[in-house]
Amino acid sequence: MTSLLHLDSSASDCGDSVTRRLTALYANTWRRLHGSAGYRHRDLAAEPVPLVSPAFVSLGIRVERHGAVPLPKVAEMAGSPAEEREWALTLPLIAEMRAAETVLVGVPMYNFSVPASLKAWIDRVTFPGAFLDPGTGDRLLRGTSVVVVSARGGCYAPGTPREDFDFQTPYLRAYFTELGVAPENLRFVHAEMTRASDVPALAHFKPLAADSLAAARTAVSELARRPAGSGTAGSGTAARMR
Repeated sequence: MTSLLHLDSSASDCGDSVTRRLTALYANTWRRLHGSAGYRHRDLAAEPVPLVSPAFVSLGIRVERHGAVPLPKVAEMAGSPAEEREWALTLPLIAEMRAAETVLVGVPMYNFSVPASLKAWIDRVTFPGAFLDPGTGDRLLRGTSVVVVSARGGCYAPGTPREDFDFQTPYLRAYFTELGVAPENLRFVHAEMTRASDVPALAHFKPLAADSLAAARTAVSELARRPAGSGTAGSGTAARMR
């Protein structure tokens, strides 16, 4: 069954959040094609993932020393009730990620990077060996598609004065590829200058903001219609969708 894991991380509601509106457009388009049976939505801002604790770290280090451990055996390696609780919080997130053919991530730019709500999910789901085949060591996410939909109050596209202030895109590209996602299966859609309509100093950028948002809407609609694993983000898809 085709499956989609939809993550939102904006602290704003859908009325104010550009990323929530764009990911909702993607999800609605996807569900019209595939139905809702394989759809899972997780709101990381409304239902925050708990920050990792020392017990999470100690369990992770113990597991990592044994190589790629099958997930059912991790619970057996917990050395305390605290470690058991940490694993109980972590396993469902890993299972969702492993089960998804496509992962859709809504990411507003906060202070040049990602929201703390998304970072908490990243820290917890990245458990040692969770995305490796315990028998072969193969990466389990090679065939998983990841679509990152971001919104920025300013403009951070290549060639702009603030290009070097974008720590969001390179961080997420490095993270997901290191997790095992094939570069050609990772796509970025950016809506730029989203604060032009309400910040007086940016008002003269309203036409640019409107064009960027329209391009982003087109891009997410097209991506939602594609089969998982299709496309070549590594050959320039991300740049065209900025």
